[in-house]
Amino acid sequence: MLRAQFTHKGNPPEVDLTKEKMSLALQDAEGLLWVDFQGESPEASEPLLKETFHFHPLAIEDALFQTHVPKVDEWEGYLYIALHAIAYERQAGELEMVELDVFVGENYLVTHHDLPIPALDRVWDASQRDERHRKHGADHLLYLLLDELTVDFMKSVEEIDEEIDLIEDKVFEKPDNRTVQRIFSLKRVTLHLRRSLSPMREVLNKLARDDYAMIDSRDRVYFRDVYDHFVRLHDIAESLRDLVSGVLDTYLSVVNNRMNDVMKTLTTITTLFMPISFLAGFFGMNFFQPVSAVLKPWTDNPSFMISMGIFLVTPVLMYFWMRRRGWM
Repeated sequence: MLRAQFTHKGNPPEVDLTKEKMSLALQDAEGLLWVDFQGESPEASEPLLKETFHFHPLAIEDALFQTHVPKVDEWEGYLYIALHAIAYERQAGELEMVELDVFVGENYLVTHHDLPIPALDRVWDASQRDERHRKHGADHLLYLLLDELTVDFMKSVEEIDEEIDLIEDKVFEKPDNRTVQRIFSLKRVTLHLRRSLSPMREVLNKLARDDYAMIDSRDRVYFRDVYDHFVRLHDIAESLRDLVSGVLDTYLSVVNNRMNDVMKTLTTITTLFMPISFLAGFFGMNFFQPVSAVLKPWTDNPSFMISMGIFLVTPVLMYFWMRRRGWM
């Protein structure tokens, strides 16, 4: 989908521009042109980027054919910026990441992305409704876009934090194999989040501090504000990664403690029945009439009752003895 809007001297935005109208809009220094490519094939996008906007072939190749970490490249008359938009899919336990390529000139903004980006759609709709978003130039639109991307980053971070809290409760209630799978899934998500936040923070740092002709010096304070948000997000992401590692350690400790309790119970049962096994093996549990008269007293009823008493009393005595020793 290709969409465009052009604003001139505070007039309502003009949409559904043809290629010829885009060329004329670029020549209007007082106007503002925003062209958005969403899911357009490289074959359909490349002619417009090359013939109308006259972008460098390497910049076009970066935007259409390659995947990059967030970065800023300065070309003659415009900036090429690669950004990331994220969304946390809670049910799937995955962090969806979409690359957003942005070209910023004196009086135009060109965006390219393969999948829908809610943050960009919000800025697009707001810029059509409110003239204030358009009259400050392309660099201000870039700031609004980055600010909305920050909102989505913060929302994803909050959802990941809530998921970690739920898993912590699950670990102490009844951990199972699905619990450890969710923990490792969250660990992978926090790693991807950190890999995206670190370069995004550097991009904002450059936009806020470097001297780019396309960025008005009065607007750098806005980019510094977004940069501060990304610094905070990066710190939160680091703490989330530590929390996930702590949850994994807690899970292993809980599982080991439960295994120790099981082994302790089985050992106690085995220990209680060991004397009985010994006595039964020694006497053979043979109370029939012996051949030799000397062994006859061993088969009388008193002997049987005494043996059964020993069998019953011995485990009880051992139980209280182990309780007194603190083994149970």
